[in-house]
Amino acid sequence: MNTPAGGSRAEQKRATQARILEHARRIFADVGYDRTTIRAVAAAAGVDPGLVMHYYGSKANLFAQAIDAGSASLPGGTPDEVAEQLLDRLHGSLVEEPVQSLALLRSMLTHPEAARAFRSTARLDKDRIGRSIPDEDAELRAALVNAMLIGIALGRHLLALDHLADADPDRIVEILRPAVRAVVEP
Repeated sequence: MNTPAGGSRAEQKRATQARILEHARRIFADVGYDRTTIRAVAAAAGVDPGLVMHYYGSKANLFAQAIDAGSASLPGGTPDEVAEQLLDRLHGSLVEEPVQSLALLRSMLTHPEAARAFRSTARLDKDRIGRSIPDEDAELRAALVNAMLIGIALGRHLLALDHLADADPDRIVEILRPAVRAVVEP
């Protein structure tokens, strides 16, 4: 049996769905949930809006899949190990723009489901980090370090703050290391 030049129908379907999702992530990251339209996603992906709806059912379902980054490894271990894991994660997000996370961050202030998803993820991180900190203020320390790292990602990728947007990721981590360690290592 001959298959079309682009592969089997199943392969073409997967490729089209992946292309739609890739463009949806970028648009959600650029303009947020409220300003993203199915038509804009379809136009960017080069497909009919009906096909986007056929594959994803609704804008809410498309958003849910666009922000799903799979299961990221949660930090754990000694306070020193947690600090380094957090700094490694930050470095990765500074080097390679985390479009799924940015879509969630951009949308969380205006879309209740995005806010719930963000709080859920942040809570998991905070709880895991907090278990590694031997201090009566462990949960507060974990929440503070989370807020620091979220602020850096927002400042660099969504706000494009002077100096932070173009700074070398290695230098950012180097400067930030003592602050992160001071928070997680009481």
